[in-house]
Amino acid sequence: MVPLLLSTLIFLVSFEPALSGITSSFVRNQWPAVDIPLDNQVFATPKGYNAPQQVHITQGDYDGKSVIISWTTFEEPGSNELLYSSVPHQYDQRAEAKVLNYTYYTYKSGYIHHCQVDGLEYNTKYYYKIGSGDITREFWFQTPPKLGPDSSYKFGIIGDLGQTFNSLSTLDHYMKSGGQTVLFVGDLSYADRYPYNDGSRWDSWARFVEPSVAFQPWIWTAGNHEIEFIPEVGEVTPFKAYLHRYPTPYAASRSSSPMWYAIRRANAHIIILSSYSPFVKYTPQWLWLRRELKRVDRDLTPWLIVIMHSPMYNSNEAHFMEGEGMRSVFEKWFVRFRVDLVFAGHVHAYERSYRISNIDYHVSDGEHYPVRDSSAPVYITVGDGGNQEGLAGSFRQPQPDYSAFREASYGHSTLELKNRTHALYHWNRNDDGVLVPTDTVVFQNQYWGSHSQRRKLKKSHCGALSGGAMAAS
Repeated sequence: MVPLLLSTLIFLVSFEPALSGITSSFVRNQWPAVDIPLDNQVFATPKGYNAPQQVHITQGDYDGKSVIISWTTFEEPGSNELLYSSVPHQYDQRAEAKVLNYTYYTYKSGYIHHCQVDGLEYNTKYYYKIGSGDITREFWFQTPPKLGPDSSYKFGIIGDLGQTFNSLSTLDHYMKSGGQTVLFVGDLSYADRYPYNDGSRWDSWARFVEPSVAFQPWIWTAGNHEIEFIPEVGEVTPFKAYLHRYPTPYAASRSSSPMWYAIRRANAHIIILSSYSPFVKYTPQWLWLRRELKRVDRDLTPWLIVIMHSPMYNSNEAHFMEGEGMRSVFEKWFVRFRVDLVFAGHVHAYERSYRISNIDYHVSDGEHYPVRDSSAPVYITVGDGGNQEGLAGSFRQPQPDYSAFREASYGHSTLELKNRTHALYHWNRNDDGVLVPTDTVVFQNQYWGSHSQRRKLKKSHCGALSGGAMAAS
């Protein structure tokens, strides 16, 4: 069945120009889009005085040999020491965390610990312990394979998650997917939906996702619900809670801000952009991205992936054209550097585009329509994690030529980078709590699949999905 499925997918993407887009006819019988009550077990605090909670991991450097491990205590700062080892329960190495806290209006955070663990070995399982005295907690994580064009790896893509029962379904399904790292495309807790941006909902969300993010890195992107700007109560520092709670390895990629940065992991170079920070010409984000794209080594990390919050291409009535500003500034670079995939959230529905571009936009002569472009990325919106704002069910009609597949349902995606040439992608619908694989595509790498001589020279490395040239999906 697997060879048959792959053959069918290869046939479909090979003849993509003859296909029209699909608007799914599925109608979801929605679970209520309300947050899970705080007394639910998914928000339970660990037992014991000052027990560490809200444990989460992200990548801590440019190349995947470091992690940043974070946790929170409430009664007192407690121990800032983290013990770790590649042997279970034999903790022979230690690292020290920095401790901070913050206030937001009447809310006072716990003591937030951020610990950088450096010098790790690739493809190794590490065990770590945090806490002190009789109250300690133990976890583990797996480092990625060494950077290389055929270092296969499986990412999850989640966005706009929140903390509803739909969110729980998404998280549960992802945790069973075999994904090794999450690319999170923004809008985490939705604490700003509560009066005065209730910080306790940041705490509950961090406990909610701990069963995944304490054991594998989530790569963070900030969304609009992280801005939390309320000048009438004196809160005028955007992203205050987010920046205190979720560190990023921005300095490792020579970024001047934790809001935009890049990492390399396995065979992927991943660029994280901030939709809600200045990005026009000569701004720090613009200058950084120009430099970063020139640093990409497609011989080492062939898959070039960009994540952001507000989508550049979106055919939903919700947030229509909100990403147009960033598209007009950065799209030509995405085409020039042959970005493979661009993931976004913000719109609470799912949509995948064809490879299209609008880089020939000219106001004066009316040339302003997206066209098929084999050098362009595929744009995918995965803003369907399950938050309390509900689904964006109104797609624009007729379906634009650039839109390949769209559906207003909750879910998550996985992207399995098989080797330097091919990747297997799934979008998985949450059908009222049941996992339903719905959109499946084989993607061909923009660099290794774009030059016939390069493909010929590297033929022996095509791996599990090789079997003939494919048009980019």
